Amino acid sequence: MVLVGKVIEERDDGVLVFVPFRHDKKKPESYCASVGVEFVDGRSISADQRKKAYVLISYIAAWWGYTPIEAMKEMLKLMFVGETETLRRTFSLSDCDMTTARLFITYLIDFCILHGVDVGEPLYQLSEDIPRYVWACLINKRCAVCGRKAELHHVDAVGMGRNRKEICHIGMRALPLCREHHSEAHNIGEDDFLKRYILEPVQIDERIAKVYRLKGR
Repeated sequence: MVLVGKVIEERDDGVLVFVPFRHDKKKPESYCASVGVEFVDGRSISADQRKKAYVLISYIAAWWGYTPIEAMKEMLKLMFVGETETLRRTFSLSDCDMTTARLFITYLIDFCILHGVDVGEPLYQLSEDIPRYVWACLINKRCAVCGRKAELHHVDAVGMGRNRKEICHIGMRALPLCREHHSEAHNIGEDDFLKRYILEPVQIDERIAKVYRLKGR
């Protein structure tokens, strides 16, 4: 059973929520004392977010086989709510909140990276969550700048004389870059490269290490 509650007090270590039972319904029997709470963003989707979502949907529709955009939009929304940790089962791009829009755009970008959907502009320019975008590119070995096949670029230098196969890479910051952009990063320097492409390096975790066959802990 899903009920709507209200925050009645905010504290430094959390919030108190009151969830009233509907007057025409009895208290549910044998319910668990532990509940899940989803905080709803009070801000409405921005025009820029709506534009990003429709740009991505249109390219996915073309990749899928020129599926009508409205049909593709509804299909992707169903896929999103089925795979995302959210209590809502539907939403509209005309009036949803900003957080839902951000998560949906992130889902669409993940979809494009995973399936190699050709998008007419750099995906990092459409991303609402750059660290998540870079992580997805790392996992799928896609260049975070252009989408081509990528190799691992260490932002935190391994160091001269150290054997890359022997050291632990967990926690080191990295980017997935094609050879062209890998060379560019070395030529112009890390700071200028990150500013030019609005990217943020991501720390290597166990999953990334496994993809690139790096030594973990």
